Amino acid sequence: MEITTEQIKALRDETGVSIMQCKKALEEAGGDAEKARVILRKASAKSASKKSDRELGAGIVSSYIHAGGSVGSMVELLCETDFVAKNEEFQTLAREIAMQVAATAPEFISEDEIDETVKAKAAEIFAEEAEGKPEEMKEKIIQGKLDSYFGEKILLKQAYIKNPDQTINGLIEEGVQKFGEKIQVGRISRFSILQ
Repeated sequence: MEITTEQIKALRDETGVSIMQCKKALEEAGGDAEKARVILRKASAKSASKKSDRELGAGIVSSYIHAGGSVGSMVELLCETDFVAKNEEFQTLAREIAMQVAATAPEFISEDEIDETVKAKAAEIFAEEAEGKPEEMKEKIIQGKLDSYFGEKILLKQAYIKNPDQTINGLIEEGVQKFGEKIQVGRISRFSILQ
């Protein structure tokens, strides 16, 4: 099947990934745009893992204030170079993450920030809820409840509010592929006026 420039352009406009990567993904998917998007997502994750040990020397602080001014957030989004930090699309990514923080109020950026005693206390509570279940299923039930409970509190595991099929981590991995640099959320802060 021949891949048209219109197909490549549509995928490029949607994903922001380079024309050559879009063409390659479409060729691999036999012209199926949905399969090509999946291929690009897998490539994003692979690209992000290759860049995980790079040094972060630049970035920006972005904020979001919700209409009415009662909720706001700030996000520090780090990258390797000023060139990427000054890129308008990178700044848009930082703002999208700030909007996510304002909307969902995550307590942690990643799972690494969760204290082991907090995990242990949550596991105790879920173990009580799993009482009476078959022994071989208890561990799976407890782990499933822990994943669900902490998944809502961890920014990188949250479903992106503008596209629930994608996580914030997936959004960042796409940025890594798009910009060719390691990207990481440094710090987050959320402010709210109680009403």
